[in-house]
Amino acid sequence: MTNLGSNFLERLGNQSTNGFNRMLRNNPGGGGASEAADGPRYRTWFEGYGISATNGPILDFVGDNRQTWGGVAGIGARVAPGINVGFSVDQSRTAIDVPLALQSATINLTQLGFNASVDKGPWTWAVALVHGFGDIHSNRDTGLGLATARYNARLDGALSELSYYLDKDQSRIVPKAGLEYVHARTGSFQEMGGLDPVMATGATVERMRVLVGAEVGHYWIFDQKILDLSAYGKFVDNVVQNFSDVTVSLGTQSVTLQGIGESQYGADAGASASLSLTNTARLYINYDAKFRAAMQSHQGVVGVELKW
Repeated sequence: MTNLGSNFLERLGNQSTNGFNRMLRNNPGGGGASEAADGPRYRTWFEGYGISATNGPILDFVGDNRQTWGGVAGIGARVAPGINVGFSVDQSRTAIDVPLALQSATINLTQLGFNASVDKGPWTWAVALVHGFGDIHSNRDTGLGLATARYNARLDGALSELSYYLDKDQSRIVPKAGLEYVHARTGSFQEMGGLDPVMATGATVERMRVLVGAEVGHYWIFDQKILDLSAYGKFVDNVVQNFSDVTVSLGTQSVTLQGIGESQYGADAGASASLSLTNTARLYINYDAKFRAAMQSHQGVVGVELKW
């Protein structure tokens, strides 16, 4: 749950601090166009994405594989010179497979997002907020049928990011530093069916992390279109990870477990290609990867942005 919230937060933050997006906000024609030119004020965007994640075994946790498919729709506006806001909705479905434990689950999650940015000279400060809610449906093969359960999930998150835009001709480098916080909670559940169905208490997790890195990019103008290619890398430090205990009960017997989080240090990397067909229509694709000691995640995004 926390990673689903983080992914949405970071996509929202990237809309504000991505160097090409920033250039289009302040210089919509690219090249030698006047920065004083008043470009389109409103925009809307639509995205489809997929995420593949693998969590390796840690202690008593045997590891799992996760596949997520989702879509995003959003609308934004320039409310004053250099100040932009946006609202969006993310709907996703995640399939989790735990083959060594004969378990599987699906997460249906809706996330509501808000993002805002302030451009001041070469500086951009961006903030993103997310609230998510959904349900989880789990299945466990007991050998004598499936034990199933259904319970709810909630998450809240915030991201603040500061970037500095450095450009020369049509190339750029954009150093960035961000602070992210996500709090997620799942409800208690009682399995039904199968052999020896169990009951478990609810769980909460909170994570705060620092992200420091940079983006590099270059754009080309041809036939009244703008093609931009960029890549980024970030160092990740999970400075705080707190997990509640979870008590699993079977009849009069019970055992208390604690959640397992990411390694403290890791790295994020990715690349993007964007094609501005006109100053009001843009197509883009993004690739994002996360690398931790016992986890890898790969995300692909295809999107379209329209302005007026």
